[in-house]
Amino acid sequence: MKVLHIIPSVASLRGGTSQAVIEIVGALRSQGIDAEIATTNDNGKDLLDVPLYELTDRLAEYGNIPIRFFPRFSPKINAVREFAFSRSLTTWLWQHINEYDLVHVHAIFSYASTIAMVIARIRKVPYLNMPHGLLCKWSLQQSKFRKQIYLNVIERSNLLHSQSLHFTTQQEQEEFNLLKLNIPSFILPLGVQIPILIPNAQSHLRLLLQIPTHFPILLFMSRIHPKKGLEYLIESLGKLKEYNFALIIAGSGESDYVQQLQDLLVAQGISDRAHLVGFVEGEIKNLYLQGSDLFTLTSHSENFGIAVMESLAAGTPVLITDGVAIAPMVKEKAIGYVTKLEINAIVVTLENFLQNFHQKLHNRSRSQQIIAENYSWQSISAQLATIYRDIITLQNI
Repeated sequence: MKVLHIIPSVASLRGGTSQAVIEIVGALRSQGIDAEIATTNDNGKDLLDVPLYELTDRLAEYGNIPIRFFPRFSPKINAVREFAFSRSLTTWLWQHINEYDLVHVHAIFSYASTIAMVIARIRKVPYLNMPHGLLCKWSLQQSKFRKQIYLNVIERSNLLHSQSLHFTTQQEQEEFNLLKLNIPSFILPLGVQIPILIPNAQSHLRLLLQIPTHFPILLFMSRIHPKKGLEYLIESLGKLKEYNFALIIAGSGESDYVQQLQDLLVAQGISDRAHLVGFVEGEIKNLYLQGSDLFTLTSHSENFGIAVMESLAAGTPVLITDGVAIAPMVKEKAIGYVTKLEINAIVVTLENFLQNFHQKLHNRSRSQQIIAENYSWQSISAQLATIYRDIITLQNI
């Protein structure tokens, strides 16, 4: 079985979606599926330093995954650049899409995703779409008028002709159902890698950032974007200055927005307790995840919450808002805190954690066990491979 995954970008700054696609393809390949990725060299305002397929005529190895990179049109106009138009990707898809048994398209409202579905329809290659939360209520409210036009004029037909939609949680599926598009869909969560434990991670992290042992460490690790609700977390902590704590903010974002958050930290009187460490990956990322006492994500909306799952896999409890779609699982398994996206509610939840911090109530190994049993890539990729086979079989009947 040969499967092509299409995504506008695999750049780390695009958040968990890009990493998720790389993980999916890697897990599928371990199942014997001939899976690969076609994408652009998008990297926000910049471009990824990768070999372009049109120049080398070969697959690149990126994160040990075979990927074809095509040049993104990069004008100075941000909205056009973000659309990730690529003429050479279009040409290659038109010429080669029939070589694949199935196309798995990630995201919508972007050129690479849209054109892949259009060409697959014309060439009669079965495809499915994984919207990664872009069809959720909060996302559709952003740039609402433009998205409504795009959805009704272009993307609706693409989605209606897809063999299925891939959602990661029941909440994501339920929000999509409000659109009443009547498209077949299935729910299959993303997987997560269980990290190798770092001995004395908490002590190492405190030493690295010079954080006293009696200060609980709160970690935010995600793309720094208004969707993530960092303002709510900072303002809530500003009302809890009588407690000891340190806040780590790990991630990157637009410089103007990052500056707004820095100003807010000063205004709330907690800038001296905050550590803005930028984008992290690899061993240092694992150290932050394992060395922290509480992972925090007070987000408006998350169709899954990859960073939350990574934290739980590291054994660190989480504090999330009910807009994070895995909130029901966190609440059911009692491996963290779930609250509303309201300052007072977040304050109450944080205060509960800070008051009980020294009692060390959280069982880190239990969190890891729950994630390992329910969200292993081996199990999830096997299920996805079965779904692929069923789609291809039905298409050939």
